[in-house]
Amino acid sequence: MDNTDVKALAHLMEHGRATWAELAVLLGLSAPAAADRVRRLEERRVIRGYAALIAPEAVGRALTAFVAITLQHPQHRAAFLARVTELPAVQECHHVAGDDDYVLKVRCGGTADLERLVSDDLKVLPGVARTRTTVVLSTTKETPALPLPGITDRE
Repeated sequence: MDNTDVKALAHLMEHGRATWAELAVLLGLSAPAAADRVRRLEERRVIRGYAALIAPEAVGRALTAFVAITLQHPQHRAAFLARVTELPAVQECHHVAGDDDYVLKVRCGGTADLERLVSDDLKVLPGVARTRTTVVLSTTKETPALPLPGITDRE
C-alpha cells in the first residue's frame, strides 16, 4: 500500500459516500483512476465493505454492555462461536488473553433485554462456565476509523 492508498482509506473512513470525483481531487488522480484504486483495495480485502452508522438510541438499542465469557474447555469453542455469530445483539466478539476467554460487545433495548441475552442465550450454552457483565453508563469515544500509518501515527 502506498501513500495514495492510505489517503484514500483515511478519506473513505470518514466520508464513505464520497464520489469518485471528490476522491480524485483529494488524491490528485482522475475519477476513473481513483475508482480503480479503490476497486483494487476492495479486491485485496483492505476495504471489507461499506455501512451506514446508525445511532443505537434511534433504533431502540440504547444499552451497551460488555459480557466476558469463560469456557470450561476449548472443545466448547466452536459451538459457542457459532451461536454468538447468530445473535443480532452481539456486535463484537473478541478472543482475549487473561482470566476470560471472550469479550462480547452487545447492544440491547434495556436491562430486561440484556438479562434475557445473558441468561437465556449465553449462560445456557454448553461449556459456558462463567459470565461477567459490565454495563456502559456513557460513551466518550466510539469510532470505526482505524489509525493509519503516516496519517494517524500518534497513539
